[in-house]
Amino acid sequence: MNKLEQLKQHTVVVADTGEINAIKEFQPQDCTTNPSLVFKAAQRPEYSHLVDEAVSWARAKNGSTEDAIDKLAVRIGTELTQLVPGYVSTEVDAALSFDTPKMVEKARKLIALYAEEGVGKERILIKIATTWEGVEAARILEQEGIRCNLTLVFALEQAIACAQAGVTLISPFVGRITDWYKKAQGVNGFDIAEDPGVNSVKEIYRHFKDQGYQTIVMGASFRSAAQVEALSGCDRLTVSPQLLKELSEDTGDLPRHLDPTPQSGVPKDTTMTQAEFLWGLTNNPMATEKLAEGIRLFHQDYLKLAALVEERMRPVSRH
Repeated sequence: MNKLEQLKQHTVVVADTGEINAIKEFQPQDCTTNPSLVFKAAQRPEYSHLVDEAVSWARAKNGSTEDAIDKLAVRIGTELTQLVPGYVSTEVDAALSFDTPKMVEKARKLIALYAEEGVGKERILIKIATTWEGVEAARILEQEGIRCNLTLVFALEQAIACAQAGVTLISPFVGRITDWYKKAQGVNGFDIAEDPGVNSVKEIYRHFKDQGYQTIVMGASFRSAAQVEALSGCDRLTVSPQLLKELSEDTGDLPRHLDPTPQSGVPKDTTMTQAEFLWGLTNNPMATEKLAEGIRLFHQDYLKLAALVEERMRPVSRH
């Protein structure tokens, strides 16, 4: 067996892409999208008709560019639900990351659009940034049966708050943490055993199993196949097509590294408060910077997508 096949024995593999051909090739269980991936997909010929459909739909209802973007994200997501058996993640605009009611409203809208496409809410994860307001939005949505993927997790406090809010899945980021520490320490890289990004996910995974939290831990944002391999056994790993290809071409041995068996005698967490959550981030410069940066970057890609859709929304001039 190649390493990708071995990995799938220990971990649910998710495709970090919206590219149809890559999903068909690697056959992941789930797939995840974000504004960056939707923007890339919208520029590809095989998705051109979906952009046209979303624009026509928005025009017909006198809708806005935002309506067209929501429809496009859902149309792409609907295509993806036909290619994978599990969840498809669809992201709420990062600009809403500090507004709980607006995140809840947007999530409900996306789920309603999916229902119009014949896709049930049990197939969709609403992707939200892990701010305190995002955790609170997810708490409300999960109680309504709308499942959530809390993204941009860089600190244990974020992860615990999500688990205690009953969030379905969290995406702790590996590569972005490693990038920060490489820059901060002025080094070119780390031995995999010392990799701060890998060890951050290991810590969250271990804590969740010891506490009995049901929230799925999905490692994300990988820079190398070695980082993916080091987290073999994690509940889920979302991996780019490039790294999936690398793993599929490697026939070396890939054992399980993460063990779900809880350790005994671990004291139970108390309920995470907003103050503890914010203090944990404040005491963690990496998490503070990477969370803010991630929100900014996702929104910048949303704005690029908006510009592309807005251009298509303009009426054609007739001479």
